[in-house]
Amino acid sequence: MGKRKKIAERVTSLMDKPEMIRNIGIVAHIDHGKTTLSDNLLAGSGMISMELAGKQLFMDFDELEQARGITIDAANVSMVHEYQGKEYLINMIDTPGHVDFGGDVTRAMRAVDGAVVVVDAVEGAMPQTETVLRQALKENVHPVLFVNKVDRLLNELKVDKQEMQLRLGKLIDNINKLIRGMNEEKYKAGWRVDASAGSVAFGSALYNWAISVPQMKSTGIGFGEVYDYCQVGDMKTLAQKCPLYLAVNDMVIRFLPSPLKAQKERVGVIWHGDKTSKLYKSMEGCDPHGPIAFMVTDISVDPHAGEVATGRLFSGTLERGMELFISGVAKSNRVQQTGIFMGADRVEVEKIPAGNIAAVTGLRDAYVGSTVSSNKEATPFEDIKHVSEPVVTVAVEAKNTRDLPKLVEVLRQVAKEDPTLNITINEETGEHLMAGMGELHLEIVAYRIQRDKGVEITTSPPIVVYRESITGKTTGPVEGKSPNHHNRFYIEIEPLEPEVVDAIKAGEFSMKMEELERRNILISKGMDKEEARNISGVFETNVFINMTKGVQYLKETMELMLEGFMEATKNGPICREPVQGVKAKLMDIKLHEDAIHRGPAQVIPAVRQAVQAGILMANPAILEPFQNVFIQVPQEQMGGAMSEIQGRRGMILSMETEGDMIIIKAKAPVSELFGFAGAIRGATEGRSLWSTEFAGFEPIPPAAMLETVRQIRGRKGLKTEMPKPSDYLKA
Repeated sequence: MGKRKKIAERVTSLMDKPEMIRNIGIVAHIDHGKTTLSDNLLAGSGMISMELAGKQLFMDFDELEQARGITIDAANVSMVHEYQGKEYLINMIDTPGHVDFGGDVTRAMRAVDGAVVVVDAVEGAMPQTETVLRQALKENVHPVLFVNKVDRLLNELKVDKQEMQLRLGKLIDNINKLIRGMNEEKYKAGWRVDASAGSVAFGSALYNWAISVPQMKSTGIGFGEVYDYCQVGDMKTLAQKCPLYLAVNDMVIRFLPSPLKAQKERVGVIWHGDKTSKLYKSMEGCDPHGPIAFMVTDISVDPHAGEVATGRLFSGTLERGMELFISGVAKSNRVQQTGIFMGADRVEVEKIPAGNIAAVTGLRDAYVGSTVSSNKEATPFEDIKHVSEPVVTVAVEAKNTRDLPKLVEVLRQVAKEDPTLNITINEETGEHLMAGMGELHLEIVAYRIQRDKGVEITTSPPIVVYRESITGKTTGPVEGKSPNHHNRFYIEIEPLEPEVVDAIKAGEFSMKMEELERRNILISKGMDKEEARNISGVFETNVFINMTKGVQYLKETMELMLEGFMEATKNGPICREPVQGVKAKLMDIKLHEDAIHRGPAQVIPAVRQAVQAGILMANPAILEPFQNVFIQVPQEQMGGAMSEIQGRRGMILSMETEGDMIIIKAKAPVSELFGFAGAIRGATEGRSLWSTEFAGFEPIPPAAMLETVRQIRGRKGLKTEMPKPSDYLKA
């Protein structure tokens, strides 16, 4: 334990010296060796003392994994590295290998200032290498390059010394071409990677060795020697003479910026609040005495401490007991523990100053991507503007019944880690629904549940979520009668003003507001003054308005009427999908004076039926979800990508050229995008990168509406023909 303690002391003594800190991410195309490299850096620098490093490094990589029982991949790591007689603290943060969600990588890039880009010497720069590099440059994160698996060039491709150097030179040129194509200014300002300067290292993460030009001078081992050692298969000597972690960490310290330097350049790019504010100045100066600004990039579960939120602290000092606010959540959370990661272990420390990667427990409302601050009103980092509504659903089942309790726990956890997922757990029927942004999103979540959480699951084929709405209004009030015929409700149905719908979605208006403030907002959005004054309830994007005057017993009945309205709009009359954008106006009402005769069993069905029949009388419409599709593709593959979109009822919205790539922005209905991942790969020879985001709901063309209704109703076991108002007005 003594040694661990010593390392912890070294780490904490460096935490408040931002010029001695480097926050880095390791990014790579899948299978290019990110995890192996992370494990290696850790084994080499500080988690194990230097004397032991030699012995321990040569344990087979898998044994190392087994001994620790965890890939560090899942955690963030802090380590101490000595360079030219000074100690530095390197915080390494894990970045997800899957780049199917730019969001994940962007969030990881948000926390770091520099990135080690790992590229396989044989495969070279791959599509994903391009994506991660582009994300890094967009976030103002400085890259260096590690060329991995150099031994494969010799052992598999049998190249000679000359060819080896030519190939490596070409690979570096390719990476620089990418950097230049993405950002000419940065390229000119010294962001290109340069082997002779030392911002490129070469080696094998599996066999623990690496070289870089500056190191050749001190170790006497260059490409010629590497070639000879590889020829005879003597990796051990190579690893002893030039350990991987030395080459990589030296490069990190020399070329990647400290938080002091980086935050000056980065804060303006990642935070769009007031530039004259105290918070901005404090983040820019990496000020430990300023207000708290903490970006959560990862949430993991510790069996003892509960949820651990990890992220980057840009300003202030985190201490236990602090009351902090999480963007979008009204109540505060109290910090229970503050710590850092050393290897896979979390070590508690008293306080963590700005510029560090911190692990915090007690932030119960935090989710991946949230901003945590000491000021309730603080502007969050990089606003994710679109309110994404989950549009594709799959049912999830545990393969083994004994895993059921675990599955429920895992689904709750996954929902927290990924803000774009919507999980419905029905304890009664045992059906668990997972709704997400698209087919690919759900596939990956399902894959991660099995891989990371160890629960075997099966998922149903994906189903699109539709919405019901109206395009016209009822000609007069629709009468809803209670089952005992003693109560009658007269309700008119019409479309809700589009500006009001947008205001509800954006959270600008709710029933919790002061009546006057609410009324003024609604009038400014185009609602009639009288209606705005009489709003009684809002459910999703539908409103219920009471236009009656002086009715007895109204107050006590209102709660039940709203219940009926909610039931009608939750499962709409056309095919039991959620209703949006409907305004229901209560015009008149006849109530029985005896409370016994106007209970829930009378009022709720009467109002529900009047609203459902009214929707069917007001030109009902089915809306389908659309996604914006962003595709980056080399010019010569553009045709394939365009025809893929156009063949799926898609519309091309814009096309731009960026460097040697074409960026296509299009939109298409979600129902047509199933199978798109494989199809676009085929159409562009795997050279396109694409992502989607929610683009709202649009009416289905009238010609296709009846067929869609038939399909949805059939799937739900309902009568397949389009329902009529009279179906709902049976008294």
